Amino acid sequence: MSTELSPQLIFDLPKVFLFEQFNVHNVFQLLGQPLTQLINKLLKEHGVSDQPLIRGRVSPQALIEGPVFVGEGAEIGPFAYIQGPCFIAPGAEVRHGAFIRGSVYVGPRAVVGHTTEVKGSIFFDEAKAGHFAYVGDSILGRDVNLGAGTKLANLKLKGDAVRVVHPEDGQKIASGLRKLGSLIGDHAQTGCNAVLSPGTILMQNTAVLPCVHYHGTLVKGLAR
Repeated sequence: MSTELSPQLIFDLPKVFLFEQFNVHNVFQLLGQPLTQLINKLLKEHGVSDQPLIRGRVSPQALIEGPVFVGEGAEIGPFAYIQGPCFIAPGAEVRHGAFIRGSVYVGPRAVVGHTTEVKGSIFFDEAKAGHFAYVGDSILGRDVNLGAGTKLANLKLKGDAVRVVHPEDGQKIASGLRKLGSLIGDHAQTGCNAVLSPGTILMQNTAVLPCVHYHGTLVKGLAR
């Protein structure tokens, strides 16, 4: 069974900040342990060792632990808790009460919002999970918006490896990952309280309506 899925099918990588770092052959190389390695490489290139390096504005009530980079113009709100490794690009926001559990990349002007929890994930430029979201082992493309309460589930009930539906031929392919959330293409969005099951793909400019549970690959239009 094929395990190949080019990230270029879902994301317009040349338009993202530091795109060379994400220009891999297979999108599954951007999650799990490879993502941790990628973030550690970025941190090292920016002079981060085992302690946070802060160039943005951090609330005195926020807690940041381990190797974390906070770029110029980035803002970390009160009571946010950030565990490294984590790279927060210039102009990004981590708002009040957010929880970043490590191995997270937050791109320029992206938003990890109020009481949102993120682990093992990528937010490309201007991607937003503004309120009460869970983002596990997922990739959010440029200008993605998750409605309040959106959940990107990353672990099947059976606990076995996640498969995805290829957007071109509709065949199921193996990701090789036991934990895999959603791959959400540029400008896609979810309504409030939407739930996406493990291995969901939303292609560019698609949407899932409020309170919908979606599983599969949405190539165009709306999931109702």
